[in-house]
Amino acid sequence: MKSANKSDAKVVIYTLNYCPYCSWVKELFKKRGIAFQEIDFTGNDALRAEIAERSGRNTAPQVFVRGKSIGGYEDVKRLDDQGLLSKLLLRVDRC
Repeated sequence: MKSANKSDAKVVIYTLNYCPYCSWVKELFKKRGIAFQEIDFTGNDALRAEIAERSGRNTAPQVFVRGKSIGGYEDVKRLDDQGLLSKLLLRVDRC
């Protein structure tokens, strides 16, 4: 499995296979037509610890945009509801 630090994808979603919030955040990105890479860390305690260290959270899902944590499902949903998710992704594209 790839290290949590290594991905060329703009959006990376770290998930657990039994997590409803993980399914919901993936569905949100799919509905918006936003490509993402999913990394399932079910049963991988080392990767879970790495993600927790990078994000400051020990919950799933964890969403990263260009390596920067933007939180979990509720954070992403709030950004989307406020019209800020697409702006964040556009801003990242310009960098």
